[in-house]
Amino acid sequence: MSLSDTVADAPSVPAPRSPEGQGRSARRREPRTYDFRRPTKLSREHVRILQITQESFARQATTTMTSLLRTGVRVELTGIEQFSYDDYIATLPASYFVATFTLEPLAGKGALAWPLDTAMAMVDHMLGGSGAGDQPNRPMTGMESAITSHLLDRLLDELGQAFAPVTALTPVLDSVEYNPQLAQAAAGSETVMVATYSMRIGSREPQVTLVLPFSSFAAPLNNAASPQLSESAKHKRQRALAALTERLNDVPVDVSVRFHPIEVPSGDLLSLAVGDVLLLRHAQDSPLQVTTNDVTFAHALPSNHRRRLAAEIVPVTATGGKDPA
Repeated sequence: MSLSDTVADAPSVPAPRSPEGQGRSARRREPRTYDFRRPTKLSREHVRILQITQESFARQATTTMTSLLRTGVRVELTGIEQFSYDDYIATLPASYFVATFTLEPLAGKGALAWPLDTAMAMVDHMLGGSGAGDQPNRPMTGMESAITSHLLDRLLDELGQAFAPVTALTPVLDSVEYNPQLAQAAAGSETVMVATYSMRIGSREPQVTLVLPFSSFAAPLNNAASPQLSESAKHKRQRALAALTERLNDVPVDVSVRFHPIEVPSGDLLSLAVGDVLLLRHAQDSPLQVTTNDVTFAHALPSNHRRRLAAEIVPVTATGGKDPA
């Protein structure tokens, strides 16, 4: 027997794992904290789509702010997270610049926030100053607010353009608060998407956050994340829709023709006996209601058809009666 045969027949021994590999395995086995009050709603596809839109917004915001502030500005996306709105507000100091805005045609509101001294430095830049030095820590005056509103309007326009591939969006400035606790952009327990940006204006490097309600963007994000249908798949869906529409026309539906409802005291109702008469208070020239599932969809007059009771559908104004609705 040769030496090569001996080596081939020897039992295999697993190679010792490197300390680095053992560390990665240990980290994978470590439990992670899960907050049941804030279940994960953002999928990887959602984050990818948001990252594209927010990076586009950061680029446009850089150009817009550089033009308006007349100084070098850099805005870069650093991360996207989800919070409850209360948890997000808890991360902000007591004095902060928070601008809330509507999201027409979507429901809800968003918020754009940065340190108050940065907001004051922006005003200083737009008035021709250097923006350096200590800035006042107070609410803005009327003139300062008007100057800042112009900047915010431009940024919100850029935000709408950034989201154009995902959904139509026309953000409009709603209010500005200097105490984050008063900035009610969402309910406390509502899940919000928070995009964090690093900004550089001269020597200042503040952190900027953009807050958007997840419930308002859930459907557009899902649509954007879904793969595009092929022509054959679209054709199948169209045929299915046509078949469903055709079959719906044959579905039997219970239809009732009834007088206007009346109100009866509970005492009279309990004392009703055979032979008692209830006054319907239904005018002779008023049409009856044609309903299904308690929804009135037409009006009719009592009639007959070949010795059978019937109801003739009429417009409400044809008889001079009033629409009961």
